Amino acid sequence: MRQRLLTHNRKQRIENASGKLITRICAALLIVMTLSITYFIASKGLATFFVNKVSVTDFLLGRLWDPEGKPASFGVLPFLMGSFAVTALAACIAAPLGIGTAIYMTEIAPSFGKKVLKPVIELLVGIPSVVYGYIGLTLLVPLLRAQFDTLGFSLLAGGIVLAVMILPTVTSVATDAIAAVPQDVRSASLALGATRWQTIWHIVLQSALPGCLTAVVLGMARAFGEALAVQMVIGNTSNLPASLLGPISTLTSGITLNMGNTIPGTPYHNALWSMALLLLGMSFFFILVIRILGRKKLVK
Repeated sequence: MRQRLLTHNRKQRIENASGKLITRICAALLIVMTLSITYFIASKGLATFFVNKVSVTDFLLGRLWDPEGKPASFGVLPFLMGSFAVTALAACIAAPLGIGTAIYMTEIAPSFGKKVLKPVIELLVGIPSVVYGYIGLTLLVPLLRAQFDTLGFSLLAGGIVLAVMILPTVTSVATDAIAAVPQDVRSASLALGATRWQTIWHIVLQSALPGCLTAVVLGMARAFGEALAVQMVIGNTSNLPASLLGPISTLTSGITLNMGNTIPGTPYHNALWSMALLLLGMSFFFILVIRILGRKKLVK
């Protein structure tokens, strides 16, 4: 019996040691991959400033994008502003719809929400981005062209397509945040004479506010990095956004449309990598905001 116990304990120690080793290797590989990708993009993107001697100010604030001109111009402000504009518009559309749907699923009709709305939202998550872009190209762009007598390819079209794409993300995260509010808080509010809507608006939403903001930021992070669906409906002109119905371009569309037509090592090619570095920096910024909101949620 004693020998069996010793053998069993030895096997447990070996299994625990093996499990720790495997998980540490996986974590180390993840860290190495992240640092490698960051280093690779940074080394390529910074070449524009250190090798090709392009001014950072001219690059970020320049309005003219003409890499093949004489002299060449590498102003990415139209792409940067286009990315921010289409992301902000998508967030303004998706945030109230997503949070409103989350409230309905958790507070108004939880049974119907779990049986019907949740599967529908999960179905939207699985639709490829190219399908969203093609639907926008064949339905939304002609509709805008007919209604407003414009080209149809516009900031508004891109914002609507992105809003539909990020809606499942906003709704799912907001639903989890609202569902995590303790039921005792709702009961106490109702016991004090508050109506159902007053309880939802002043108690539940206030308690779930950090989680709802996290949902919106997650949606914006996805929208900012989306390429194909947006590229199909925004017109892809290197102009500053002038109106909701005007064509624009984004960082992602500028990279995907031009990267295959450049020669590695040229200033044009390096400038596109600098745009990719901007995208990576924005991703880090969104992650930082999410972490800050998560800490506020834990403190609260």
